[in-house]
Amino acid sequence: MTEEEFEVAGVLERVRTGVEAFDELVMGGLPRARTTVVAGTPGSGKTVFATQFLAQGITTYGENGVFVTFEEPPADIIANMRSFGWDMASWRRRKCLAFVDASPSDKDELVIGEFDLNALLARIQHAARSVNAQRVVLDSLAQLFDHFIGDPKLLRRELFRIGTVLKKAGLTVLMTAERNSEYGEITRHRLEEFVADNVVILRNVLSNEKRRRTIEVLKMRGSHHVEGEAPFTLLSDRGVVAVPLSSLRLEQHSSTTRVTSGHADIDEMCGGGFFRDSVTLVSGATGTGKTLLVTNFLGGGVAAGEKAVLFGFEESRGQLFRNARGWGVDFEQMEADGKLKVICLYPEAQGLPDHLLTIQGIVDEFGPTRIAVDSLSALERIAPDTGFREFLISLTSFIKKREIAGLCTATSKSLIGGQSVSEQHISTMTDSIILLRYIQEQQTMHRGLMVLKMRGSEHAKEIRRFTIDGAGMHFGGAFADAPDVFAGGDLE
Repeated sequence: MTEEEFEVAGVLERVRTGVEAFDELVMGGLPRARTTVVAGTPGSGKTVFATQFLAQGITTYGENGVFVTFEEPPADIIANMRSFGWDMASWRRRKCLAFVDASPSDKDELVIGEFDLNALLARIQHAARSVNAQRVVLDSLAQLFDHFIGDPKLLRRELFRIGTVLKKAGLTVLMTAERNSEYGEITRHRLEEFVADNVVILRNVLSNEKRRRTIEVLKMRGSHHVEGEAPFTLLSDRGVVAVPLSSLRLEQHSSTTRVTSGHADIDEMCGGGFFRDSVTLVSGATGTGKTLLVTNFLGGGVAAGEKAVLFGFEESRGQLFRNARGWGVDFEQMEADGKLKVICLYPEAQGLPDHLLTIQGIVDEFGPTRIAVDSLSALERIAPDTGFREFLISLTSFIKKREIAGLCTATSKSLIGGQSVSEQHISTMTDSIILLRYIQEQQTMHRGLMVLKMRGSEHAKEIRRFTIDGAGMHFGGAFADAPDVFAGGDLE
């Protein structure tokens, strides 16, 4: 279909980009036979996104493509994109992909004065016919403005004409353009109002010495799209991978099935155990027993015939295995039996979107029915508040959709309690909150446990004493006159 035929039919057929989560943001993909400008600062991932758009068409839908390059010669692009798993040289040999090399050479001179792009348009049309293309990429338009010195408005009109001709031929066109800053003018040369039906912005913002990549759909003519920025990352074997926070839906079913916490007294305090698809937050100061609760949770699941996975971000495998062994839980044997997987990662080794994708990949591969994250506070330090909250939304949503019992720990900001940033972010997202606190009675320091919240269930309201020894956790009675365990503000 040509562009006019699509309009007459009243249908906006979608073209999937290969960035799955991004396609969800734009209701299934980019509209076919339209022009999209992908804008970003240098290094934001524009060429990778554009190549992924072509790769998806060629490898999945049999839609061939044309790559028009204004900056790098085709040989450099082929070499660079090979690291993402895209064999552009093979596509070229099989007549699935054609290159139009408009990159500058040493002999090129600046063009001053009147000009037109008829020769370029003819080359693109010939290339499209030679491979029966349906997708076209122009990367990057900034080089044209740097090469042609004269009237920028004339060049923009020429680009609009190229886009119009290609659209009339039924081609879906993606153009990349440079920005001067992450937040400001959409493109350096004001292309969007001249050539674009759709505008997508890629950002790579530096905040607190950490980079945070996001993608935003600024404009999608004639089509609904999700507003706001969504985080993404670049993976060597997958290209652009986005996390569609704004499109998450609260659609998961709520299970009434109970599973054990791994400790009979905690099960009793929670009204019979945790719900199968719930996420529980365990908050406490260092040394109050958070990792012990994690160990009980995992051991109890394996003893009940379940598979479990632990993601540790504070302690090494050796420490976790030694501590568990000291409490009578044999993590090593559980792993040997294929019932447990323990993954220890250094928080700073990668960004939060990469950590999230690692968690999702291992869960999908291993297939556990319970998951523990110890601790969220370690991850909190590697991202700004916005990025951390996005991570938590995606993580809790993923756990619930998989109907997995989840347990996460967070470290309180002081020994006697108080609210941490982790708790502020996750308290409203979790189904249950268990507080572990130090409580002083005269000259003696005791430990106390309280079930602060348990969504959809009655639970104990008192603060129970407990001790920890080589056999694990032992509960006593309730404190008669316990002080304020929040010591700095309630969790809301």
